Amino acid sequence: VQLQASGGGLVQAGGSLRLSCVASGRTFSSYFMGWFRQAPGKERDFVAAITRSGRSTYYADSVKGRFTISREDAKNTVYLQMNSLKPEDTAVYYCAAYRGLGVPGRDSYYDFWGQGTQVTVSS
Repeated sequence: VQLQASGGGLVQAGGSLRLSCVASGRTFSSYFMGWFRQAPGKERDFVAAITRSGRSTYYADSVKGRFTISREDAKNTVYLQMNSLKPEDTAVYYCAAYRGLGVPGRDSYYDFWGQGTQVTVSS
C-alpha cells in the first residue's frame, strides 16, 4: 500500500492543523494506522494510533487532550486533528500502516510509511 500524507504547514502557537493520510488499495480497513513525528536531530516518536475498527485510539502523553486521530475507511484516510499546537510540536509527521495482528509495539513493526508532511509551530 502507498501512503500520502498532507495538511502540514506553518501555524502560530495555539493554532490548529488537520493532517490527512490517504492510502492506496482496497484493504485500508484491515490496517492498524499510526502517526509519528521526527524533529530535527531527534529520533522518530510515536504520536497516535487507531485500531482497525476505529473503536480504540492511543496517544503519546505529550499530545493527549490536544490531538485526535480518526479514520474514514470509505475514503481510505486517517486523520490527525491537532489543536493547541506548541512550538515543540514542530516536526515532520509521518503516517504508517501495520498489517499484522494486534497492536504494534514499536515503529519498526509498521509495514508501510508515508513520505511525511512538515508541521512548523511558531511561538
